Amino acid sequence: MKKYFAYIRVSTTKQGEQGSSLQEQRSAIEAYSARHNLKIIDWFEEQETAASQGRPVFGEMLKAIERRTADGVVTHKIDRSARNLRDWARIGELIDHGVEMHFAHESIDLTSRGGRLSADILAVVASDYIRNLRDEVRKGFYGRLKQGLYPLGAPLGYLDEGGGKPKTIDPVRGPLIKRAFELYATGLWSLYTLRDELHARGLRNRRGGKVTITGLSTILNNPFYTGIIKLKKTRQVYEGVHERLIEPGLFEQVADVLGGRIPKRGPRTQYRYQRLLRCQACGYALTAERQKGHLYYRCHTRGCGGACVREEQINAAVFGAASRLRLTPEQWRAVQRDAEALIEGRAAGAPRERERITLQLAALEDRIARTTDAFIDKALDKESFAARREQLISQRIKLQTALRNVDAGHLSERQYIQKFFELGIALQLLTESAHDEKVREILGEATSNLVGVGKNVVIYWRKPLQQMLSVPSFFLGGPNRGDLRTKNLAKWISDLAVEWRMQDGAQVDDCTPSREPLCPDRGDDPWPDDLDRSHYA
Repeated sequence: MKKYFAYIRVSTTKQGEQGSSLQEQRSAIEAYSARHNLKIIDWFEEQETAASQGRPVFGEMLKAIERRTADGVVTHKIDRSARNLRDWARIGELIDHGVEMHFAHESIDLTSRGGRLSADILAVVASDYIRNLRDEVRKGFYGRLKQGLYPLGAPLGYLDEGGGKPKTIDPVRGPLIKRAFELYATGLWSLYTLRDELHARGLRNRRGGKVTITGLSTILNNPFYTGIIKLKKTRQVYEGVHERLIEPGLFEQVADVLGGRIPKRGPRTQYRYQRLLRCQACGYALTAERQKGHLYYRCHTRGCGGACVREEQINAAVFGAASRLRLTPEQWRAVQRDAEALIEGRAAGAPRERERITLQLAALEDRIARTTDAFIDKALDKESFAARREQLISQRIKLQTALRNVDAGHLSERQYIQKFFELGIALQLLTESAHDEKVREILGEATSNLVGVGKNVVIYWRKPLQQMLSVPSFFLGGPNRGDLRTKNLAKWISDLAVEWRMQDGAQVDDCTPSREPLCPDRGDDPWPDDLDRSHYA
């Protein structure tokens, strides 16, 4: 009795579970073999589209037949064995050399000229069908992308919500992915140490294991988290409608660290002012070292006269300046009332601001269109076009964010004002902080630079705090001496909030140095009970 192989195939795993399943094909082949007295000696199963060449199981079977391990092959239908003409041509060569080919669902005699012609026609039809199917799938794929939807599996940190719906942020993994960007942007973490830190915090991949180095690199290089969909193979860029996980500025900072434009330093002992102080002479960060029981921040740049500042001196300057924040609860409430009035008044100018941003967006859309025209006219190569389009779409997202902030109006402004006052509270309570990491976090937000000059330190406070630390200049004179000029104070706080809001949370620093730490008595606790200080304590 002759011996035969049986070959069954489905295009996808999902198809294997539904519809034309492997079990249905197997049953049909077994019934056909029983009717025609064919002995099946081995089964070959494959879950791979026949449109792609190089199917491993199919190739393994053909090699076995070429070695005459079996006399022929039984398959379900012609389109199960080959839906591209190259594979069909290879099968035809085997038939010419006497290999038998049987189809359980089609009565075709391949030993006759007419049967071969019928089989060839069916193979061509199957090949055309798969080409048309591929085109339809491609149109659907790019149609989704133009709608801002990502038709592939959600990256780590997002969840799939089904076809035709945007990805949503994973409530468990999403915050950890965001923290990964924030940590790596500091330049203090390598991919290996960051991977271990994220694993310790609870981040797992889809299989429940530790995220690989390659996987972590893919995450940090993926602009999907900023709201941009970028196809890796074609480098095409689309604006997504999904909620972004991080701001574009943070993604760019991570890209600078990955690209070596920001020096990356491995984790080591964390000192209070580590990576915050720079040498005035050379601009490089000061290195912390302990000598004779004292901690010094010293410049180690060759040829630089350098700075060498003791930590006690830095503490005195920082804590002394922080002690100048002396608003009483009544003064705080007065500033809050005046700021509220200013916010309501400024709301009248929102339509004009909206119009300005809308005009900028229209101009940007025109630039995107002209860039596309240049690519079509072959004035730009594909790589330059992709890079420029990505840059323009990133700018569009920033403008759209600014437009949303304008639409949010006074609510957004109030949030930034509250954030500023919480920062002021954090500075007031700085001496009570028990953790150096928290001190670094607060100073990172409150200062634009700490500069070592010889054995002294110069503090460059951010613009609003530079004013806040000069609160006495806002007091009235004459008969109202001692009363806080809250309208002036409220105005620059409110102006700052608008500035933050328009720049998507980025502060503009006024690098005016504050050299003298004034240390008056603080007296009673100046902050009202309704403000949360636990985040900074």
